[in-house]
Amino acid sequence: MRKQALLVEDDPSIASVITSALHDEDFAVEHTDTAVGRDAALRSARYDVMITDVLLSDADGITSLDSAKSIDPDLPIIIVSAQNTLDTAVRASETEAFEYFPKPFDLDELIHAVVQAANSRETFTQPQTTEADPMPLVGRSQAMQGVFRLITRVLRNDLSVLILGESGTGKELVAEAIHELGHRKTGPFVAVNTAAIPSELIESELFGHEKGAFTGAVARNIGKFEEASGGTLFLDEIGDMPIDAQTRLLRALQSGRIRRVGGNEEISVNVRVISATNRDLEPLIAAGEFREDLFYRLNVVPIRLPALRERPDDITALSRHFLSEAAADGLPLKELSEDAIARLETLEWRGNVRELRNVIFRLALLSREDLISAGTLDELLQGEALKGERDDGAADISAAMIEWLRMERPEEGAIYKSALAAIEKPLFEEILRQTGGNQVQAASKLGINRNTLRKRLSDLAIDPDAM
Repeated sequence: MRKQALLVEDDPSIASVITSALHDEDFAVEHTDTAVGRDAALRSARYDVMITDVLLSDADGITSLDSAKSIDPDLPIIIVSAQNTLDTAVRASETEAFEYFPKPFDLDELIHAVVQAANSRETFTQPQTTEADPMPLVGRSQAMQGVFRLITRVLRNDLSVLILGESGTGKELVAEAIHELGHRKTGPFVAVNTAAIPSELIESELFGHEKGAFTGAVARNIGKFEEASGGTLFLDEIGDMPIDAQTRLLRALQSGRIRRVGGNEEISVNVRVISATNRDLEPLIAAGEFREDLFYRLNVVPIRLPALRERPDDITALSRHFLSEAAADGLPLKELSEDAIARLETLEWRGNVRELRNVIFRLALLSREDLISAGTLDELLQGEALKGERDDGAADISAAMIEWLRMERPEEGAIYKSALAAIEKPLFEEILRQTGGNQVQAASKLGINRNTLRKRLSDLAIDPDAM
C-alpha cells in the first residue's frame, strides 16, 4: 500500500522537486501551500508523514503546528526552512519534529528522512514543547546550519559534548547555548579555562579542597564540579589540562563522584560536562600528553565550529549583528556600505569571529561616518586586520595555471572546459580525502549540491571510495 505524504510548501519549484522525488519512492503526495489547506487535508485523510515549510503565505509553519497536532497528534513532521538561524532550528526541535532541514537541503537526505518518518508512523509521538530564548549565534552558511542541527540534538540529554575549533570561533557561546536552551537551563553554568589555571591548582579548582590541604588552604573551598551541580560545567581548553588532573577528571566523569583535595569524603555531583579545545587531541594522545580514555569519554558528541574563512557568507550578517550589539552597548549606531562589506569579506580573519567583532566595535567607536565606507575601513585598520588579506598563494595559483596552459596546450574552443577539469579534479580529490570519502560532508565543504558533486565525480572518473 502506498504511503501518504502531505507536503506544505509555498514555493512551487521546491514543491515540484520534492513531489517528484517522493513519487519515485512510491509515495502519494497531497500538496498545499497554506496552513488552512494543511488543516483541511488533515481532517479529510490520514497521512503517514508531513513535510512543512516555516514561511507559509497565511501563517508561520511552526507556530501554527498546534492546530495540525490537535487533528493528528502522532503525525511525524519534517520541517524545512530558508530561515537558517539557530532560533529556527531550536523552534523546530521544540516541536519534536522528526527532522529539520535548512534550505538549500540535500534532496537525498530529505527523502531518506521522509521514508524513515513514514515507517515510524505507528510509534511516533509528540511530547510537550518548552519555551526557550534563542542565543546570539549568527550564521546562515551550510557549515553553521550543521552546527545548529547538532545543538538541537543534544538539548534534551546529558551526553558529553566536545566543541572543536580555532580560537575565536565561539566555542563558549555554543556551550552557553546548549545550557540555556537545554533541560538544565535552570541550573548554573560554570565555565573554567583550564589553560589559565596553574597546574598545581587545577585539581583544587575543579574538585575543591579541605582546610589545611596545602599551604595557603586556610578554609574549605567548593570546587567547580560542586558549584555546577544541577547544571553545566564547561571545561575550556581541555587539551591543556595536566595529565594527573586528567586522571581525576576521568574518574569523576565515570563515577559521578568527586573528592576534595585533602578530603576523604566522596561527594555525588550531578553535572553535564561540555569541553572545548583549539588543539588536535589525537597527536597529544599519541605523545602521551592526553588520555585516550578521557578523550572517548568527552568526545561522545563532537561539534566542530568552522573558522570564519570557511563561512565567508556569514560575514555580512555577523557584521550587522555586531553593529547592533555595539549600539546596544552605547556606541553610535552605524551601518556598513556595500563596498565596506565586500572589503571585510577579503580578509583572512585569523582571530575568527572574535576578531571581526572587535573590528566592528572599533569602527562603531572611531568612524565619523554613519555609513562606513571601505576607505574608512582601510584607514582605521591599516597594518592590522588588512595584513591578513586572502591573497596568500594567489600568485602561486596564477603561475600554476600559466604553466598548465603552456604545457598542456588545450584545444582551441575547449580551454575553459579543460581548465575547469584540471582544477576540479585535484580539488574534489583533496576534499574527499579530508572527509574520508563522505560525499555529504564533501558537498557541504564545497558549497554545492550533493547531486552536482556526484555528477562531477562521475564525469571526472573520481572514485570516492578510493579516497
